[in-house]
Amino acid sequence: MSDQQEQELQTTSLPITIHTQYIRDISFENPDAPNSMRAGLDMPEMNVNIGMDARALDDENVKSLYEVALTISATATRGDKTVFIAEVIYGVTVSIEDSVPEDQHHPLLLIEIPKFSFPFARQILATLTSQGGFPPLLMTPVDFQALYMERFKDEIAEARAAVEQKTVN
Repeated sequence: MSDQQEQELQTTSLPITIHTQYIRDISFENPDAPNSMRAGLDMPEMNVNIGMDARALDDENVKSLYEVALTISATATRGDKTVFIAEVIYGVTVSIEDSVPEDQHHPLLLIEIPKFSFPFARQILATLTSQGGFPPLLMTPVDFQALYMERFKDEIAEARAAVEQKTVN
């Protein structure tokens, strides 16, 4: 089995249901237009930030319902001038099957759902920058597991230490 087939199999077997996908917020600022768009200018320096957030939603018909928000912010600068600022917050509502233990919800929501939604948010951001008068911002794939591990490394270390402590006792 190829890596791509294995990834597709893993994606299709996730214990989740995706209910909706949507743009939660979108913005584009071009504060120095039209000066920032003149021919012959140097390429701007790009600063791209990615954030993930999840929150539980109350619903009497759906158990374990969550909203996951993937935020991609991009700022382009030339020297001390801001060329453009673009931000997309892409939302996904999902429910997790009862078979998934509660302690597995957090990584599932903040790794797998951003992996799923990233191509949609990336396309929206590329279109947004293109419609703003600039070349489309084409982002490379993101390792959401590495982002998750970095963001929650202290909590993960504490949880591992607690498990080891219980095992010793």
